[in-house]
Amino acid sequence: MGIYLNPDSSKFEEAVNSDIYIDKTGLLIYTNSVLHTMQKYICISRPRRFGKSIAANMLTAYYSRGCDTEQLFSQFEISKDMDFKKYLNQYDTISVNMQEILSRSHNVCELISRFGRLIIRDLKNEYPDVDYFDDTDVIECMQDVYAQKKQPFIIIIDEWDCIFREYKENKEAQEKYLDFLRDLLKDKAYVHLVYMTGILPIKKYGTHSALNMFDEFSMIDPGPLARYVGFTENEVKKLCEQYQMDMAEIKNWYDGYSFENGISIYSPRCVVNCMRFGKIGNYWNQTETFEALRIYIEMNFEGLKDDVISMIAGNAVPVNTGSFANDMSTFHTEDDVLTLLIHLGYVSYDYDNKTVKIPNEEVRTEYVNSISASTWGEVSKALKESADTLEAIWQKRPKQVAEAIRQAHFETFHIQYNDENALSYTISLALYAARNFYVIHRELAGGKGFADLVFLPRKKFPEKPAIVVELKWDKTAGGAIAQIKNKEYCRSLEEYEGNILLVGVNYNKQTKEHECVIEEYVK
Repeated sequence: MGIYLNPDSSKFEEAVNSDIYIDKTGLLIYTNSVLHTMQKYICISRPRRFGKSIAANMLTAYYSRGCDTEQLFSQFEISKDMDFKKYLNQYDTISVNMQEILSRSHNVCELISRFGRLIIRDLKNEYPDVDYFDDTDVIECMQDVYAQKKQPFIIIIDEWDCIFREYKENKEAQEKYLDFLRDLLKDKAYVHLVYMTGILPIKKYGTHSALNMFDEFSMIDPGPLARYVGFTENEVKKLCEQYQMDMAEIKNWYDGYSFENGISIYSPRCVVNCMRFGKIGNYWNQTETFEALRIYIEMNFEGLKDDVISMIAGNAVPVNTGSFANDMSTFHTEDDVLTLLIHLGYVSYDYDNKTVKIPNEEVRTEYVNSISASTWGEVSKALKESADTLEAIWQKRPKQVAEAIRQAHFETFHIQYNDENALSYTISLALYAARNFYVIHRELAGGKGFADLVFLPRKKFPEKPAIVVELKWDKTAGGAIAQIKNKEYCRSLEEYEGNILLVGVNYNKQTKEHECVIEEYVK
């Protein structure tokens, strides 16, 4: 048993022994299926705190010859698979966190050198009787071990992309690192499985595709491995039942990463903290502050500011992910910035529609924090004044509300402002603060149609009135109120026992004025 070669299972045991551990051993069924095949190269990229390292430690504990983990895994899904014992603790397993090695190196050459020396030390301790041709060359040493002992390797690399985050601008260092990984991994008989994980997909260099043998499972296209890194909705539901938390609230705050086949993924770190502390809140900034997001927002490529405002208001915006270079410095268009934000978890990607949106309330607060500290003064002002706009609705001051909507319109002018749908995004921006008190529904079915916007108080704010908003384009605000009543939109709120406010808003395309009418609903 070594430090990097055939380590013990202590890191995975730590995860299993924690207050909350979700069984993700189904991933091992997949990795077992691709052992010693052309599909043996796997790279999974996810944002910070999505459970990447736990998954890597799980693979290490399962394959490593340095431990006996049959009992540990017997309680999990993998134990029911027919091949469970076939591969259990059968492989020489090299498990490395590249960030740890980089932190003790001054440059990429030192990183490569340190990696080699660490692995060679473990190899010589494990196999002292091997005739090493060159005991300073890690690739030669691994080839010698395989040739003489017929013992193949599984290689697990966590934080594989640390070079691209720490040396963002150093293209030479990045290429040297990629070439090293290619020489270590590609077309080597000693390799039966490579599992790499990080935040970024594999770096593209035009025709220089050093690691083109990898199957990539990213936030853009996670494929069959979507449910294994991150919490699924069913897993979160069970936690809510166990910890007596409101699933609707949890979904609003931490959901939003939706993939093909209806799979919805939650950020594990945020959900775990919420359950353990019994409190819904912003745990995102404990892993990566809004400073990181602000850097990309302030780049403000043509159209980026407008798209960010649209997303804060609840809109989805189109994106072309094809030109992204898979690094943190090569940006030619706003599409490249938006694609990076997908991988960082700041936006979620809709594969079918090729659009992005802000995934949930927790991340949305990070955008607001970033804008507040940016040069986007007017937007920041509109967001801060949204609390006053909400108060004006509660106090039935329609003129103040109409003026606030007019001001918010200046920030959403880029949206094709010619129908009720566009108007709804303007209102969403004007009423951003309502998210603190309400669950917001668009096009909520009720009575004989669909209400444009319905604000339902969260459980902890029962004293707040529900709000039903109807929007009109070049008609009248009074007509909007009449439609709410005539089509009985409030029937959808029959079980709601509190007060209900009806809000009608109209935009006059001739005068460019917004009109508002507010009434209390009489049950």
